[in-house]
Amino acid sequence: MNAATLIRLTSLSLIVSLGLLSPTYAEGKKVSNPISQAKPKPIDTNQPNTLTPTGTSNNLLSIEGGDRLMKESTEAVSSQNYALAVKKLQEARQVYNQLSSFYQDLNSSFAGIDIRAADTYRKNALTTAQKRDEATYQLALVHRAQNQPELAIPLLVQIIKSQNPTRELGTKAYQQLFELGFVDVPFPRQGKK
Repeated sequence: MNAATLIRLTSLSLIVSLGLLSPTYAEGKKVSNPISQAKPKPIDTNQPNTLTPTGTSNNLLSIEGGDRLMKESTEAVSSQNYALAVKKLQEARQVYNQLSSFYQDLNSSFAGIDIRAADTYRKNALTTAQKRDEATYQLALVHRAQNQPELAIPLLVQIIKSQNPTRELGTKAYQQLFELGFVDVPFPRQGKK
């Protein structure tokens, strides 16, 4: 075996070893166990054999967490604190987008194995994608209120791509593009269905 082959094999084994390590261990960080830090949930004595999810209402990475951010953004807009509204809407978009992606992954994983679970995750993916697009639309409106069409236009185009121009939110996004002068063809056209 020559030196070049030996170096290649050594390098390959090192790369494989690092690839098998968890990313947190590869970075040399200590991993804490979030489960051990969670407070135990009292057992329902009426239904001791029924398990329920824990911690979803306080968790930011949940539909409730995204909804909470949307509510905070609405309050910020009401008080004309547009900087805070933008921050909360961007966070809500990120939460909903991650949730939609995770639910799509779960749907794919359960497809052909458990139809009920796959269908539930598919519906959750659609719900969170819709909420993401609604947050995106609100963010575009805030940018319009701040006279920043260069920030609103890409968001409105994303909505149309995600929703389709024939759906309600897609039509509203297209109308915003028309009002901004970015597009010059009205849609839906008058007299056509």
